[in-house]
Amino acid sequence: MNKPLFVATVLSLSVLGLVGCAKKEAPPEPVRAVRTITVNGSETVAAHEYAAEIRARTESRLGFRVGGKLQSRAVNLGDSVKAGQVLAQLDGQDLRLGQEAARAAVAAAQTNLDQVTADYKRFKELRDQGFIGAAELERRETAVKTARAQLDQAKAQASVQGNQAGYATLVADAAGVVTAVEAEPGQVVSAGTPVVRLAHDGPRDAVFSVPEDRVGDLRQLLGKAGGVTLQPWGEGPTVPASVREVAAAADPVTRTFLVKADLGNASVRLGQTANVRIAGQTVAGVIRLPLTAVAESKGQTVVWMLDRSSMTVRSQPVVVGGADGNTVVIGQGVKPGDEVVVAGIHVLTPGLKVKPYVETQVASAAKAVPASASIPAPAASR
Repeated sequence: MNKPLFVATVLSLSVLGLVGCAKKEAPPEPVRAVRTITVNGSETVAAHEYAAEIRARTESRLGFRVGGKLQSRAVNLGDSVKAGQVLAQLDGQDLRLGQEAARAAVAAAQTNLDQVTADYKRFKELRDQGFIGAAELERRETAVKTARAQLDQAKAQASVQGNQAGYATLVADAAGVVTAVEAEPGQVVSAGTPVVRLAHDGPRDAVFSVPEDRVGDLRQLLGKAGGVTLQPWGEGPTVPASVREVAAAADPVTRTFLVKADLGNASVRLGQTANVRIAGQTVAGVIRLPLTAVAESKGQTVVWMLDRSSMTVRSQPVVVGGADGNTVVIGQGVKPGDEVVVAGIHVLTPGLKVKPYVETQVASAAKAVPASASIPAPAASR
């Protein structure tokens, strides 16, 4: 091979290799389309909301006043009962035997009193005739008094035993609804052990818990009408309420205070969950933004601001003052007149060029077949 030709070939290949290894320029980043809103201040009522449960004003845990074996239970969970209705029954055999023993003791005490009374009359006649001394007659009189006291004691004991036998039947002391069953037939219960829980008919309360920093405001609402509304979850109209009771001490576990709001005779169901709203002061110039406008960056809550002059975006740290549905209340960082990006913030970077998002509607029209057009029939098979 000719040497000059070989050198030229090598040089040509080297130049081509250098050209192929040259760095290619990256294509320009596309201009992102963003949706924005102009911030304006509005007037709003500061309010706090809490989850509540509907309970009866009075709820009793009913149990027997004596111990024994539970023989039967006449009600179940959710049953409506009337005042005086039988709820449960104990095995009262031992109680009846005790009652009979007390009656026998009364009869014995009565017989003893009759005997000593008769003796006293005879000895009084002997004393009048001078056959016995005054001391003997005083002893007989004391015996009569003792027998009479023993009879009174036996009668009282018999009354107690009669009451004990009656306590073997558990009855409802008021009309209401059974909200819990805590004992089953065959179980041996002691005196006072709850058997059923009864929610009395009548006024209802919304029970909820509040943090320590809200207790003072709620105490100011005690006994005052207005300021509290209740919205049952899922269904039902808004119900006005008033704060009836605020706990004096915080719960040792949650460190919250229990509050009861009076609903009167509102048509709400026991155990139903609801949302209690406590109205506060009217605040002007409150800035609200959609949840989609707020993001987190480097441990800070930020929103993206649009600069109309350069059509670029920048992140702005903000302080969130609370949430209300699908919006957030901005405490600091944004002022009326600012333009904030509310859609597409997940792809934004500081200084990125953007353009306003414009909604377009693409209408697609299907070709219609004229009514006069005839559809050819399929060819007949031969």
